[in-house]
Amino acid sequence: MRRVLPPAFLLLFALAQPAPAEVKPHALFTDGMVLQLGVRCPVWGTAAADEEVTVSLDARDQGISFESKAKSDNGAWRVELPVLKAGGPYTLTLKGKNTVTVKDVLVGEVWVASGQSNMQWSVNAGETPDKVREGANHPKIRLFTVPMRPSDKVEKDVNAKWTHCTPQTVGNFSAVAYHFGVELQKVREVPIGLIHSSWGGTICEAWATKESLTRDPELKVIWDRYEKGNLKKPQDPNRPAVLYNGMIAPLQPYAIKGAIWYQGESNAGRAYQYRELFPAMIKSWRETWKNPDMPFLFVQLAPFMAIVNEPQESAWAELREAQLMTAQKEKNTGMAVITDIGDPKDIHPKPKQPVGARLATAARAIAYGEKIEYSGPIYKSLEVRDGKAVLSFDHVGKGLESREGELKGFTIAGEDKKFHNAQAVIEGDKVVVSSDKVQKPVAVRYGWANCPVVNLWNKDGLPASPFRTDDFPGVTAKAK
Repeated sequence: MRRVLPPAFLLLFALAQPAPAEVKPHALFTDGMVLQLGVRCPVWGTAAADEEVTVSLDARDQGISFESKAKSDNGAWRVELPVLKAGGPYTLTLKGKNTVTVKDVLVGEVWVASGQSNMQWSVNAGETPDKVREGANHPKIRLFTVPMRPSDKVEKDVNAKWTHCTPQTVGNFSAVAYHFGVELQKVREVPIGLIHSSWGGTICEAWATKESLTRDPELKVIWDRYEKGNLKKPQDPNRPAVLYNGMIAPLQPYAIKGAIWYQGESNAGRAYQYRELFPAMIKSWRETWKNPDMPFLFVQLAPFMAIVNEPQESAWAELREAQLMTAQKEKNTGMAVITDIGDPKDIHPKPKQPVGARLATAARAIAYGEKIEYSGPIYKSLEVRDGKAVLSFDHVGKGLESREGELKGFTIAGEDKKFHNAQAVIEGDKVVVSSDKVQKPVAVRYGWANCPVVNLWNKDGLPASPFRTDDFPGVTAKAK
């Protein structure tokens, strides 16, 4: 006698069976996306094992009608699109047992924006949010925000999608990234894709790969402390590598032009270590994106905390120094100095348009090869003449200038290493520093404070970076 199963049992049995795998692209391949121009762009996703996936792109205005097939290996597939010029909108079609159509695809410049809270800081929280939103109708700027997710393993995908840049969508997007994109589009005149992946209050090592930390003896202490301290709290973003794993790795190998970065506040107490940590993090991104020359542009810390009139030691000054050293030593890096934008009472200074604009200026020179001045004056050398310190600079541009009165922010020390406030004047392309309290100068500092009050610029409209000419042990020299 044949047994007849009840309908409810059949329904439960059906629900328990795995659904047939469908062709599914990575989340970056959604309507409104931007492909990077000038390079071969990977397209990838998942499908049933051994399923054949056809990827096609119709860009006939560029003389390209592309079609390629890939066999799904253990559920993963990948193809590479041909080199494209700026243009669109196009349609990207992915076909296996099912068909996925990605519409309104543009080709332009794609940048990743990352860091901690000053990068996360939204347009809505900026200086003039109503005005910025009102002017934010940019059909060829597209926005993608990566969900905040720490992970102990390298993730493969994200739960997000592209949106158009409009007054309705821009409010919660990164203000620095938005202004960077607007300024860049003005000069490049191509579509811009902005992928925002940041988290306030986070440490640099959370954004680095495990490999970059464990292979460097100077940085391995970070990983060892984490392992020995049993600090594996699943939702804690301030653990080594977890934000790289959850918020950067899932973006790879998406083709990008470069990255912009605003972080450092959370590492200021270990500024000396940041000299090694920050370049290691940059290198880890370049390695995993398989682009050793990828432009990486970053923001130097803004002035913050109480203004102090007398010379002081400062962890924040040492962090700015570590950032400056990175810009000077690492190829294809650039630094936006914002000594004019800080707020003594707010670690999140509201003006973000100048920050984005200076990053865009650096991008124009470093990423796109424009022959423009992209940095304010950078200390080069010191010579003592007649009891005075004569300073030379790189990035003088059209010349040095003092904004709003006499030069401020310089201190000078003799052999006793005690610093005194100093007089400073511009003489040609040099700055001459002196004090009647120092007869034989050995060192000069500029803007060496948590909240520096400074006014040395070049005539190209860019402020000088804080610096010191000495290498005396600082307050973070032994901090690990």
